[in-house]
Amino acid sequence: MKQDEELHFARKAIHGNPEAYGWLIIRHQEYLYKMAFLYMKNQQDALDLVGTTILKGYQNIRRLKKPQLFKTWITSILINTAKSELKKKDFHDSIEDKKLSAPESGLSAEERLDLNGAIDRLPDKYRTAVILKYFSGFSIQEISCAMNAPEGTVKAYLSRARGELKRMLKEDYFYED
Repeated sequence: MKQDEELHFARKAIHGNPEAYGWLIIRHQEYLYKMAFLYMKNQQDALDLVGTTILKGYQNIRRLKKPQLFKTWITSILINTAKSELKKKDFHDSIEDKKLSAPESGLSAEERLDLNGAIDRLPDKYRTAVILKYFSGFSIQEISCAMNAPEGTVKAYLSRARGELKRMLKEDYFYED
C-alpha cells in the first residue's frame, strides 16, 4: 500500500501539486538527512544540503520520468549537490568531530572510525556506491539509476571498493549479499 501511495503522490507532484511533493519529502526526510550527514559529516551542513536538495527537487519535479523512482531520483539530486558543495568548501574534520551515523553492527567504536575513514578515502564513485548499497540499502538497479551508470559498472565499483577497503583495513567489513 505504501508503494502505491507513494506512486500516487509522485504522479500528483509531477503534475504540479506542491502538497503531494511535500508528502513525499516528509516520507523521506529522515533518509535524506542520514544520506546528507554521511557526506557532510556535521548536522548544520547536512541540514543545509537537505534543504538545497528539496528545493532543487521541487524546481525539477516535472523532469521526473518514472514516478516509481522518486526516492532514487531525489537521492541523485542529493548526491550531486553534496559533491558540488564539498568541492566548494575546504572540508576538514578532526577525528574527534566525526559522528558515525551508519549502524555497522558488531563493530567497536574504533573499528567504525577506521571504516568511516577508509570510506572517506575511496574515490567518489566507489564511495557513493558503497554508501548507497551498504548504508542506504539500495539495490544494484537503484544505484545504477542514482549514479547514472550501467549495473555492471556499479557492480565493478562495489567490488573494487571492497578490495580497496580490505587493503586499507586489512579486514573484511563488507560481505557479499
